[in-house]
Amino acid sequence: MIGDHAQATQGKSGLSKGLLTLMAVAAGMAVANLYYNQPLLADIGRSFGAPPDEAGMISTCTQIGYALGMFLFVPLGDIKERRSLISVLLALVCLSLIGVAAAQNLTWMYVASFAVGMTTIVPQILVPMAATLSDPGEQGKAVGTVMSGLLLGILLTRTVSGLIGGTWGWRVMYWIAAGAMLVLLAVLRIKLPPNRPEAALSYGRLLSSMGRLVLKHATLRESALIGGANFAAFSIFWTALSFYVEGAPYHYSSRIAGLFGLIGAAGALGAPLVGRLADRFRISRLIGALIVLNLLSYLLFGALGGYLAALIAGVVLLDLGVQGAQVANQTRIYALDPPARSRLNTVQMVTTFLGGALGSWLGSYAWHLWGWRGVCLAGGGSVLFGFAVWLAHRGRRAAG
Repeated sequence: MIGDHAQATQGKSGLSKGLLTLMAVAAGMAVANLYYNQPLLADIGRSFGAPPDEAGMISTCTQIGYALGMFLFVPLGDIKERRSLISVLLALVCLSLIGVAAAQNLTWMYVASFAVGMTTIVPQILVPMAATLSDPGEQGKAVGTVMSGLLLGILLTRTVSGLIGGTWGWRVMYWIAAGAMLVLLAVLRIKLPPNRPEAALSYGRLLSSMGRLVLKHATLRESALIGGANFAAFSIFWTALSFYVEGAPYHYSSRIAGLFGLIGAAGALGAPLVGRLADRFRISRLIGALIVLNLLSYLLFGALGGYLAALIAGVVLLDLGVQGAQVANQTRIYALDPPARSRLNTVQMVTTFLGGALGSWLGSYAWHLWGWRGVCLAGGGSVLFGFAVWLAHRGRRAAG
């Protein structure tokens, strides 16, 4: 009844400013579960007696779990009532976070982190839900707003996690996270309107239809590959950062390392602007410009990473480039087939976070073998791959 009344009072679109803000906050709180570990990897590794490459696998397991969870569960948003689906997933992620907080060895930590990733997919249900509820011509703005909350959650998580985990220990951070998911479950259950599915398919046909969407839409293939390449570069940097700033020339603690998330938040704040631009201008050119920002960030990391000002500037550029391109990509794929938005989002985000999982592994592996220079080469190479995909797609259109 409460949800039905909320929907009835929100006007034609079903998406009031207050509800959109709540969805953005919820996306940020939920996605935070994936990133609590990054500024604490060095501390977690020491608590289990693990070297950096083994500790870095915690982040990799989380990202792989997230990709699998998106593949299995996010498409359900096209055939199941989304509010109920979100409630079930928040209950499951709460249990998974408790598993991490209680971990007694590294294997336990890997399994629990995988479970956290697999169940932390509420943001990827909220994003297409916002697009569905919004008015025509306002979808880019709605997606950009929810993505801005999601991206701020990704970045500010590192600050919160570094401060809480560095002060009271990493386990306390995960107990707090589990409690936060219970609160979020209660609030969203009351405030979200019922959101009925737009497609009538069996689960098997739903999953198989994603392959047909990939074959049908060249724009989806391009967007997914660029998303994977960009997020690989993003994860390479953030996975290796805590190891880098612990040593010369910085010698920072995990608390200070987490503060870099505040710096990256400045870039994430540009996501709503990118969403508005995507509603009005040619998206493909906008994406190309944002990829160039990512290249510039890695040039700064590699050439001047020992200087704090250059490191800060690179963080802002990387976060603006990666997150802005993600908003632009999601805006354009949602226009391809509106009844299939959850499945389109699944293809996009599974590819993106598989890239992120690969990037988490590459970041820790490159750091272990070659140090900061290896990290910068791996990240820069990932961005160049995405740029090559973007150029190839432009070339095919010109040839056609």
